[in-house]
Amino acid sequence: MNFLTLISSDYKKYKKYGGNFITILFFTQGFWASFQYRVAHAVHKMQIPILKQLLQLLCLIWQKIIEMFTGISIPASAQIGHSFYIGHFGGIILNAKTTIGNNCNISQGVTIGVSGQGENRGVPKIGNNVYIGANVVIAGNITVEDGVLIGACSLVNTNVTANSVMLGVPAVKVSEKGSEGYV
Repeated sequence: MNFLTLISSDYKKYKKYGGNFITILFFTQGFWASFQYRVAHAVHKMQIPILKQLLQLLCLIWQKIIEMFTGISIPASAQIGHSFYIGHFGGIILNAKTTIGNNCNISQGVTIGVSGQGENRGVPKIGNNVYIGANVVIAGNITVEDGVLIGACSLVNTNVTANSVMLGVPAVKVSEKGSEGYV
């Protein structure tokens, strides 16, 4: 997907949850952060070295401003699919090597980061149609497959099979109903 299509898919996801143009553009901090990420990621992938470096500097300053206003940190090097939705702003930290699939929702207080030792050290890979509840930590060289729902205040540090509902510290599978109806 190209840059404008990605922004459009994000906007449509916000609209799906009841926003209108004015509220999404001017009052929705999650959309500000995802829009800034889309622009910065497009610059990150540019092939023209001098222009890329200049624009990366501007995007980095813009990212820091967004972080200060919203509490959301999404590095330009992260890989995020279309229809990305941040439900509530604040305390969202994504590692620079984070991979998130298509049509995913993230709530406030989510951390996706590096953890583990040796071969197990790394950053999670998040599949498609995943719902991540408030204050969730996902850490380590793990895979969260498609259609997963992770309940609030959970710590996920092991692989998660498709359509699982995970809950707790450490998170355990409590159901196989998945994220349908949540994303």
